[in-house]
Amino acid sequence: QLQLVESGGGLVQPGGSLRLSCAVSGFTLDYYAIGWFRQAPGKEREGISCISRSGGRSYYADSVKGRFTISRDPAKNTVYLQMNSLKPEDTAVYYCAARTETSDYCSGRPAGYDYWGQGTQVTVSS
Repeated sequence: QLQLVESGGGLVQPGGSLRLSCAVSGFTLDYYAIGWFRQAPGKEREGISCISRSGGRSYYADSVKGRFTISRDPAKNTVYLQMNSLKPEDTAVYYCAARTETSDYCSGRPAGYDYWGQGTQVTVSS
């Protein structure tokens, strides 16, 4: 059974950092692109980053470029999202998702991602 479990969310002050983890089970990262998405109350789900099946390609939304870094550890079957210089507008529920890819590519759009985690809340507030 394919599962993704996010962790690492919490309350942080503006300018602070958090590292989110997405632990996957039931499949290996070698065949899936992994994306990070977020959804704030009353807003659509937003794709913020993704990493290809090899880890060689990644994508960042303009809203997080230069502040967030995606990485993966195949040995631990885990994908990370390091978030620095957090802003109040980063407050949202953060989700990771997996998408089968035959090429070394990832998409920043939610459509096409087959498996989703339950989400972890990130709140940026003083």
